Amino acid sequence: MKLAIAALALSLNVLPALAQNVKITPVGSHPGELCANDRAMIFEDPTGVRLLYDPAHNLTAGDDPRLGAIHLVLLSHMHGDHVGNLKLKAVGEGTCANSVRVPSQHSTTAEVVAAKNAVLVTTRAMGGFVQNKVTAIRAGGSSGAKPMGFCAGLSATVPVAAACSSRIDLGGVFTAKTEGAAQGVQITIVYAAHVNDAPPSLLTQSQRDELKADGAVLEYGPATGFVVKFTNGLTAYLTGDTAIHAEMKTVVNEFHKANLAVLNLGANPGIYVSGAYAMNELVKPASVILTHVNEPATEGGKLRPASQTARLIKQLKAPAHLAISGRTMEFDGSGKCVAGC
Repeated sequence: MKLAIAALALSLNVLPALAQNVKITPVGSHPGELCANDRAMIFEDPTGVRLLYDPAHNLTAGDDPRLGAIHLVLLSHMHGDHVGNLKLKAVGEGTCANSVRVPSQHSTTAEVVAAKNAVLVTTRAMGGFVQNKVTAIRAGGSSGAKPMGFCAGLSATVPVAAACSSRIDLGGVFTAKTEGAAQGVQITIVYAAHVNDAPPSLLTQSQRDELKADGAVLEYGPATGFVVKFTNGLTAYLTGDTAIHAEMKTVVNEFHKANLAVLNLGANPGIYVSGAYAMNELVKPASVILTHVNEPATEGGKLRPASQTARLIKQLKAPAHLAISGRTMEFDGSGKCVAGC
């Protein structure tokens, strides 16, 4: 009896920790708005693990003060508006439809990994590209920088001693935990139906010339999304840029049982047309966060009624939340937004 009572007391002590929420903070071009070029998003697990999803064109530098501690950087694909061939000239400069951006020589992804000494979670093809950029940043034009390499294993205690890149590809799983935490955050790379060519501005001049001569692009393997399983039970599907595909049902819903979807919109993959069906019938999350809208979706922090984003929201069965820059949302383990939405 004493043993049973002790076990019950222990379980009651653990429950509050498990019930804590995941904090999600979009990082965009204009505070308080969801703008055309917004993609980046910070996730914070209750144990303290913090990850940045697709740095994109939304940062002023790798040490942008809005970031805080970043333990992992997730990169879905190599398009410039995700890997970050441009960066903000200043937060709030320009319009919500067209923020003022300047070139990022090595990519905002590499800048953040270098500045934060972070783990890069992406496929090995994309990882090798970013590793070279991080090494170049740290070399500063000299040859003395130690090359960034792949992580030693498929898990890491964060913060890591030295920046490294995950050794995983489609279906691969990487786990990150803080010192002393009983559980870690589990990140799985999943399929995205999209192309994955690199922006010419981040390639060498000789590579650009060779590609241009053949009218070609340089592909870095498949584009991807992620399923992130947090320690409070929240399972978030980060779609990346993708068209509708069958694995949304078989892998994301039936296998991973995602209860939150972060849905990238946009005309190219057609998700403004197919997104409602993808969410309502295939993924079936408890909540949806909308980002990558490619339009000024808000004005004064309010959804523009005539926007494509507004039209899609009307078709969604699950509660839809806008990725408003600087606004922190909190989600419980069931995928429900309990604060900031």
